[in-house]
Amino acid sequence: MDDFKRKSPEELLKSIARLHRGRLKVYIGALSGSGKTYHMLRDGQALKQAGIDVVISAVSTMQRPETVEQIGDLERVPSIRHRLDGVERKDLDLDAIVARCPEVLLVDGLTHRNREGARFPTRLDDIRFLLDHGISVITTVNVYELEDVRAIAKKLTGIDAAETVPADTLERADEVVLIDVTPETMLSRVAEGTLRNQKSEMLKRGNLAVLRELTLRLVAEGVNESLDQHREDLGLTGPSGVSERILVSAQYHWNGSIYIRRGQQIAKRLNGDLLVVTFVNPKRKTSKETSAFKRSITKLVERVGAASFEELPLPSRRALPGMLVDYALEHKVTRIVIGHSKQTRWQEWWQGSIVHGMLKRTRQVDIFVVADRAEHEGERILPTRMSKPEDEEAELFRRLTSQEMDRQVLRMKRGRFKVYIGAAPGVGKTYTMLREGNDLLKKGVQVCVGLLETHGRAETLAQVGALEVLPRQMIEYRSTRLEEMDTEAILRRNPEVVLVDELAHTNVPGSRHKKRYEDVLDILAAGISVITTVNVQHLESLNDAVEQITGVRVRETVPDHILRLADEVQLIDVTPQTLQQRMQEGRIYAKEKVDQALNHFFRIGNLIALRELALREIADDVDERLEAWERRSSLRGPWRRKEFIYVCVNNMQHAERLIRRGFRIAYRLKAEWVVTFVQVEHGRQGERSIKDPECLARLQKLTERLGGRFEVQHARRAKDISHVLVRTATAYGATQMIVGQPKSSFWKELWQGSLVKDLLRTARHMDVLVVAAT
Repeated sequence: MDDFKRKSPEELLKSIARLHRGRLKVYIGALSGSGKTYHMLRDGQALKQAGIDVVISAVSTMQRPETVEQIGDLERVPSIRHRLDGVERKDLDLDAIVARCPEVLLVDGLTHRNREGARFPTRLDDIRFLLDHGISVITTVNVYELEDVRAIAKKLTGIDAAETVPADTLERADEVVLIDVTPETMLSRVAEGTLRNQKSEMLKRGNLAVLRELTLRLVAEGVNESLDQHREDLGLTGPSGVSERILVSAQYHWNGSIYIRRGQQIAKRLNGDLLVVTFVNPKRKTSKETSAFKRSITKLVERVGAASFEELPLPSRRALPGMLVDYALEHKVTRIVIGHSKQTRWQEWWQGSIVHGMLKRTRQVDIFVVADRAEHEGERILPTRMSKPEDEEAELFRRLTSQEMDRQVLRMKRGRFKVYIGAAPGVGKTYTMLREGNDLLKKGVQVCVGLLETHGRAETLAQVGALEVLPRQMIEYRSTRLEEMDTEAILRRNPEVVLVDELAHTNVPGSRHKKRYEDVLDILAAGISVITTVNVQHLESLNDAVEQITGVRVRETVPDHILRLADEVQLIDVTPQTLQQRMQEGRIYAKEKVDQALNHFFRIGNLIALRELALREIADDVDERLEAWERRSSLRGPWRRKEFIYVCVNNMQHAERLIRRGFRIAYRLKAEWVVTFVQVEHGRQGERSIKDPECLARLQKLTERLGGRFEVQHARRAKDISHVLVRTATAYGATQMIVGQPKSSFWKELWQGSLVKDLLRTARHMDVLVVAAT
């Protein structure tokens, strides 16, 4: 309806002003030396080649040869030099720049403060002035120089910024690009002497990782906001499938604090927002006890850092399921946390069940039902805190067994493994991999290209440079000669480093291995280092999330443990707009495929969501590595409880999705996990019997690929399945059971019963996660 409204004169003037205003692009990195200026200058060179008028001013190369080289023939507008506390400073000469009136200005140091007497006090003000004069600006900033990040960066690393910019600076930019770099690469640059004048605190491995994770999460949040806006514009409701939002429904009661604490722990481990809501009957008088609980819960919500806390009126108990689901969908919640019911079967039938009511109303949101451990075990959920058990301390002094010694030696002999990951094809993974190969070659390292896929991209092919490209193996398949990477030739050539494109590739039948990542493992085991590329959508555990986002089921996947095996995982970040532009220019796919790609996988909404998914996945990877180093400042905090995840599957279509979800939860909680299938031996077998042995074998294979244990249990009748599952889960000491949301009709449930309802009644001593059907 708003599309048909006539614009007011003020709105027209604003639209016209935006046409004349310059564009602001910001390169953000963890700290100086991450490559922001290099990429900014390279961006400038590309724009110049495209016929755009580009100048530079106040650019700081720190005399790094590769950065100086990127200046090339770019025109420089002289800056105003002055000294402050014995250090030379460069201010922009605004009059000279406006008189020159370029289309684009490249300038470093967004947080820079100008000399006394300058027209404006800060460089940010200078940039706003130039933007208003129709001059676009590309600039750089470090994450800890943002006002809202400064405090947490100082708390976690001890690093403080002398100059900062306001928290909303990135929000006002038209484009924000992350330059990701691993701690290992930064330390390597220090050792080579290309990174100087850095404070010692910044060069600690743990601090480098913390700043990197802060950068990844900050950019991911910005991308999430643009994704939410895009979905809103399209009229889409519910969660996007990328980020987590945890909603806790807590009443003013003693167990309300248990649910909030559990919700806080889940939100921390999944790096999601925590929302708390409570419903009260406005007609009921508040007792002293309720008032006391209200004060306690309000304080707790503030202490755990919940994103929001609302108290809403509840007309009746029967209205609660619908109100909770509506609230969850409106606030894009991915998981509702609620307590187990204490009702009997007859009370549920007569009074209605809140959880059952929610299951009827939504298939988009997971429902997490918290065990009442205070009743069953006398347990209270405590805030997460770092603790080092005595047995963990003793482990440091235990002598290694011969098998453990062999494993350690094999690990030492193994080559180094680095992975470049991106949100989609065309972000520049192969380009960057080749550029690194040439850099290593210049340093005297023996580097070969084992497998390269340029997809006809001229600028990628040009990066091969002096690198030796090994010939491919020819394999005959169905009367056709096909090419594959020649792993045997690589092993015979035995270089120090080999570059291998497209890690997720499936080899032609008749090859040494079915998957390329298996070839890579052989190469690493031979002591050869590997640098490779992969897109985030090829990670096995993200397969369902990617399908939800794009509508495409990715067939070629890589087990998550392969990524965890890598010594370095580096993200290549590109904005969706830039990626679409590259596509339109024919720099990703052939011209005849462009329209189809832009209308399907490369739709702007898909690219935004995939970019956020990649940012969050790498941020989680950084955090896991921080925890592996036993560092206190892991951003998510430690996980105090020992967890055991028990996944229940049948042979229905969503079984694989449950297994992937079980893996991701177990991985984040550092938990053991088991997947169980129950075979009905007698009576009505229905959908839960083994109709398809191949399906069962596929589920087992997927579980084992992801590092879990798969088992088949037996039940005499279908009605016994819930008892078998609860009995086995209890024997394992399971703390969390995962089941799929039922798809049965009302009449089928009435006739055959509901497995999920039976489990919710009989598994009240453990948490139960009911995974959304879509």
